[in-house]
Amino acid sequence: MTDELKKLQEALQAPPPKPAEDLRERAMAAAMTAFDEKNSPTAQGTESEERHTGRISRFINTLFGRRSMSFANPTFRYALAGGASLAVIAVVLTNTMMLQPTTYDAVPRSFSKLEVGTLSNDTNQPVVASETARQELADADTLTPTTGPAPLRREMAEADAVMAPPSPAPMPESEAARVKAMAPGQAAGLMSMDEAIDDSYRDQGRDRFEDFETNPINVVTESPVSTFSIDVDTASYGFMRASLNQGVLPQQDSVRVEELINYFPYDYAIPEDRDRPFAASVTLMQTPWNAKTQLMHIGIKGYDLQPAVRPRANLVFLIDSSGSMDNPNKLPLLINSFKLLLDTLGDEDTVSIVTYAGSAGVVLEPTAASERAKILASFENLRAGGSTAGAEGIRQAYLLAEQNKVEGGVNRVILATDGDFNVGISDREELQSYIERKRNSGVFLSVLGFGMGNYNDALMQTLAQNGNGNAAYIDSLTEARKVLVEEATSTLFPIAKDVKIQVEFNPAMISEYRLIGYETRMLAREDFSNDKVDAGEIGAGHTVTAIYELTPVGSGAERVDPLRYQEEAEAPASDMSDEIGFLKIRYKLPDGDTSTLITRPVTADDRSASVDAAPRESRFATAVAAFGQLLRGGQYTGDYDYDDIIALAQGAKGDDPFGYRAEFINLVRLAKSAAAMEPLRR
Repeated sequence: MTDELKKLQEALQAPPPKPAEDLRERAMAAAMTAFDEKNSPTAQGTESEERHTGRISRFINTLFGRRSMSFANPTFRYALAGGASLAVIAVVLTNTMMLQPTTYDAVPRSFSKLEVGTLSNDTNQPVVASETARQELADADTLTPTTGPAPLRREMAEADAVMAPPSPAPMPESEAARVKAMAPGQAAGLMSMDEAIDDSYRDQGRDRFEDFETNPINVVTESPVSTFSIDVDTASYGFMRASLNQGVLPQQDSVRVEELINYFPYDYAIPEDRDRPFAASVTLMQTPWNAKTQLMHIGIKGYDLQPAVRPRANLVFLIDSSGSMDNPNKLPLLINSFKLLLDTLGDEDTVSIVTYAGSAGVVLEPTAASERAKILASFENLRAGGSTAGAEGIRQAYLLAEQNKVEGGVNRVILATDGDFNVGISDREELQSYIERKRNSGVFLSVLGFGMGNYNDALMQTLAQNGNGNAAYIDSLTEARKVLVEEATSTLFPIAKDVKIQVEFNPAMISEYRLIGYETRMLAREDFSNDKVDAGEIGAGHTVTAIYELTPVGSGAERVDPLRYQEEAEAPASDMSDEIGFLKIRYKLPDGDTSTLITRPVTADDRSASVDAAPRESRFATAVAAFGQLLRGGQYTGDYDYDDIIALAQGAKGDDPFGYRAEFINLVRLAKSAAAMEPLRR
């Protein structure tokens, strides 16, 4: 180590010399004197222009004047104590406000441009500056380095750099909707949010469907009887189509295979006489997705009503006009759909309108359909807004229908909604109980669903299934025309109610079976002959289809292992040895309370030699059934894919005057490339 470095090290390690006490006191006194002189009114060399300080400094000077920073000064001590107290109070209040929960009101996002200010980083709440502060900032912006106080501008820039919070998180959609719904006075001083928020109400991912498991395979020796209620609803098909047209696969629980199958009209045999409202036909064919099993296809067709013999109709339109309906595919589509229905009514039919939002009320008293202008004017005045008191609307609609009841005619409430009941009774079981009691009054219920994103299918299915009614989903005027114009008689005019199907399988011929679809319509075996148990209705000209997959004895296609300790099934009597099963159907007339029974055996004579030899209607229904099963996961369809479905449907399309079957084939094509989930919209 050099001598120079050694000397430097020793100097650094030596303790610093202690300053003389008198010098320290003189230096402190000089510093305090210099501070007082610098802050005196004339310290800057002018009495006309004051030094530009920050707003907080000017505020303190106004309160306490310019004082020495000596702790001996009592005013200075009091100011510091008071400032510290104010700071503590401010922190407590700020944290308290930040911890307060925020309530968001769901309101339509359809409004003009608003001005929104800076958002707090923690609460996303708009901060609106006072008029004085805004004017002060505007004045500061007009200053220039030569004519204005540049130190103020530098001070503000430095403060902004130090105090600016991180970029705020995006405002939640519900809060953005709340801000947009503010009155003009409330929105003063807020900045534009048109780029951040859509101009229309948009819910996403809140559609609700009933959870259910796909029907299992049943062993005939253990459970030889299958019982279910017929279903002529088509809501599931409409929702499936709307989803695929948006490039997204429908939710699995939204797919009810029987509703996909029954969406289409089929050319089944009609009743030979009007004493029975419908006839049943049965076809056995090889299963396209499993060569070792067979399909049993049951088709029912009701007789049609001619316009001249249709009974009078008393219709109550129950319309959801709440805020959730403020969307082009909801209330506007609903109104145009009902306008189409008016064209199908006779002059003696009556129409009433009940609406509900935060509360319910009668918009149109019972009016003859011939007064079209009056009815249309009532529709045109409808606006969406408020919450959803659906239960109160249902109560008033039933009351109005009962007061205007037509004996021997059709009395029906037609509920049009997205199903979002949030005021009053909204519990499904309570609503179901009410609907069950009211169906004995002779008033039927139809449910029309609208919209996506907040669609409550589970509630609407409960209402329709327990109100002697049906449910459809309207996603376009084309669908509205199908349901309310082309199929008006089958939709509005019932020919049978509480229709149940029961099949008993012969264990000597069939080892296993499973019903495709109808999971939400299954009944207990004893319910079949119990006239107190509700079931589905059939309208004039309606068709109903049910399909079973059967495993013949000895086919080797059994999926369930045999039990060790159970006895083998006894052979049937010789006169029943060729029977596959026994079909039974029960129904009541629309105004009846006692059911009638229809029976027929299913035999080898009902079997087709091959899939291609099967009736065209059975093949097309089978293609739809396969598609529904694939959308639900394809648990039992093996390697059968969308291309196989397209080929089967193409070969069975037949006469397609309205293009429904061609549209189905296109939907299968869309499903091949559809996304599993809708992307989040921002």
